[in-house]
Amino acid sequence: MTKQATFYDFIKIDEYSATPKYLQLASSIINALEAAVIEKDYLLPSINELSFRFEISRDTIQKSYRHLKKIGVVNSFPGKGYCISDIDFKQKLRIFLLFNKLSAHKKIIYDSLVAGLGDDVAIDFYIYNNDFNLFKKLLQSKKDDYSHYVIIPHFMEGGENANEVINAIPKDKLILLDKNIPGITGEYSVVYENFEQDIYDALYQARTQLSKYHTMKLIFPEQTYFPVEIIKGFKHFCEQYAFNHEVIGNISSATINKGEVFISLMEDDLVILLERILEYKFKAGKDVGVISYNETPLKKVLLNGITTISTDFKYMGAAAAAMITEHTKKKIEVPFYYTRRASL
Repeated sequence: MTKQATFYDFIKIDEYSATPKYLQLASSIINALEAAVIEKDYLLPSINELSFRFEISRDTIQKSYRHLKKIGVVNSFPGKGYCISDIDFKQKLRIFLLFNKLSAHKKIIYDSLVAGLGDDVAIDFYIYNNDFNLFKKLLQSKKDDYSHYVIIPHFMEGGENANEVINAIPKDKLILLDKNIPGITGEYSVVYENFEQDIYDALYQARTQLSKYHTMKLIFPEQTYFPVEIIKGFKHFCEQYAFNHEVIGNISSATINKGEVFISLMEDDLVILLERILEYKFKAGKDVGVISYNETPLKKVLLNGITTISTDFKYMGAAAAAMITEHTKKKIEVPFYYTRRASL
């Protein structure tokens, strides 16, 4: 005889998920409601009971209940607790969100996406740390009925087979972000950067400021998830406008001379570069130039302002949200900007 599912069978908290636990708990309760395991006026377990049973903090449970109250699923009654108030509530969308890493600009994408989707959406958020094997494992292990899979596909190594894993996803549910992957078949959505053309166009916009320097150096670590197309666009610009140029694997040991411009892709490399410039007693924007890839709020004020070349991450998240809510399939190239500041 098959055991009938209970409310507690629906409570699932995934320690590996980047989705806040209070939202995981709220989603679990809504799933139980949609499965008709709980009904209108069902009295939810007390905060103490759930905390003890699932080893979740009381603050997390309270925040989850408050979220459910905000979106109209539950009501609270003094001395009684929280009970189900709306049995017709449905999560219209269930999103499997898979990012390669956490960073300041990835947070901009996430915040913009979530803001565009609204409250009646369940998001399971995972990070695979640029590891293709973990990427593959997470996608293949998730058999839930998601309405959409939103994926940023960047890998340190092994990504040459990523198209095979991604092709297993129904194309009407697939949205790629940041990078388009060769070999994806069918009609699907993508909001992408044109890495080679973007860096070329941004440097072209900066050509007046760059003209006071004689050499350009791109810091491109040997182990990185950044696409090699960035190197191609960088070299194309330098060769066309007669700049001496070099691709550096390790900024810690590279020489720094007056009249050089450095383009840093990684935040860690930017910190090392700025530290070394200060050690040399050079002045950024006068003796040497500094350009940082990917805009973040801190770069507006760091060292009187760091010049950036960057895609519009807020636009990227908003565009993906619009395709989901409007049920459209598009291929959108994201705007890329040059922002001049004191470091150039």
